Amino acid sequence: MFFQRRLSLVTGGAGFIGTHLGQALLNAGGRVRLAIHERAPIIADSRVETVHGDLTDPQDCLRAMEGVQLVFHAAGAVSGAGGSPEDAMAGIVKNLNLTAQVLHAAWAAKVERILIFSSSTVYPATDHPIREDELHEEPPHPSYLGYGRMRRYFEHLAEFVASRSTVKVALVRPTAVYGPHDDFDPSRSHVIPALVRRAVEKADPFEVWGSGNEMRDFLHVEDFARGCLLAIEKHAVCDPVNIGYGSAVSIRQVVETILKAAGHDVRPHFDASRPTTIPVRTVDTSKARRVLGFEPQIPIEAGLSDLVRWYAAQAAS
Repeated sequence: MFFQRRLSLVTGGAGFIGTHLGQALLNAGGRVRLAIHERAPIIADSRVETVHGDLTDPQDCLRAMEGVQLVFHAAGAVSGAGGSPEDAMAGIVKNLNLTAQVLHAAWAAKVERILIFSSSTVYPATDHPIREDELHEEPPHPSYLGYGRMRRYFEHLAEFVASRSTVKVALVRPTAVYGPHDDFDPSRSHVIPALVRRAVEKADPFEVWGSGNEMRDFLHVEDFARGCLLAIEKHAVCDPVNIGYGSAVSIRQVVETILKAAGHDVRPHFDASRPTTIPVRTVDTSKARRVLGFEPQIPIEAGLSDLVRWYAAQAAS
């Protein structure tokens, strides 16, 4: 009944995360408004309303939040691992402005609760699953310096709003999220959609940036959306929670699973000289289990295989 009684606004409602949040809210019986900027929404459902606007504009933000009780802030600029530092800075500027405007509008509109995405990139480098309370003053890993600092500042902004207004804030620190409707554009895609696209296209040679030994905690987007709903319902106290699968897999294993699912019999070439990120990133998810009752349901092998089939069907249509 929690979501049925409330109108939820999803910013970035035509994007990867926003689409799955909207669907998860519909599945929970919620009323949904999607904030749309340049793209058309993927969800086609009579229960969904849309509002068009630029959320860096304060008036558009306020208009989007009229009558809203819950806000899921999923809008933002993304860039791939091979982008330039200048491109990364442009994304940081846009995301800082966007998130500040959304938080300000939520305060002004007196919404009940808002969910803000931080990131596991806020953490310093570690060789063990890192807990939420291990975020100290050490900088993020150099490959995440700008992005990780930006996400830390999101948390500071959220803390200010929660401490000075009536808005309750949920903070989640997600790991690497993958699944249908991700961005497969070569200039922006992250590791899994990039690998899936080239496997379905039967790329040969099949080059992979990095050694293949990098370890990541990958979480399916449907699990992530479910975790976000739990967070805003059960833990809107401006206290960050890691949302991840809870165990890591190597990029080499991810490549093998994707190639097998795509039926692409090629020997991958791992190039450690090409841009990559932190060697090991795993998070401790015991807090999510304890305070949210969150458990992931989609194993990486099944999730990747389903994603390959989904993308192949999209590419063929």
